[in-house]
Amino acid sequence: MTRGSRGKIYVRGDSKVFRFQNGKSESLFLQRKNPRRIAWTVLYRRQHRKGISEEVAKKRTRRTVKAQRAIVGASLDVIKERRSMRPEARTAARAQAIKESKEKKNAAAAAKKAEKAKTAAAAGKGQTQRNVSKQGAKGAPVKVAARTR
Repeated sequence: MTRGSRGKIYVRGDSKVFRFQNGKSESLFLQRKNPRRIAWTVLYRRQHRKGISEEVAKKRTRRTVKAQRAIVGASLDVIKERRSMRPEARTAARAQAIKESKEKKNAAAAAKKAEKAKTAAAAGKGQTQRNVSKQGAKGAPVKVAARTR
């Protein structure tokens, strides 16, 4: 710190003010010396941890602990049970689930196919089918063709 009666004030071209306590520090500044590399400066002492009498104990970091939480589809005990399952049991359960979903899918596809065949037979029985737009099939009114005046 500089007292009012000591040192010099240096004002740079961009109007930044520097206060020096003696000629030595002013000279080093004007030579553009880095204060972090000059042993007696405050910056050097701070950087190299000089003058710290009592050694501060290292701060302990808090470890994050993983917590189990239930998900919308499954309760916590179900999740724990699945996790504790043996690998072969898990693969068997997975295979079973895949098999069931495939059966369900096939049944749905068969039902859809049967309905399609039924509608095709009904349409074929009456008269020859004409092209109907998607909107028309849904019951939209028929568009009136534009006429010239």
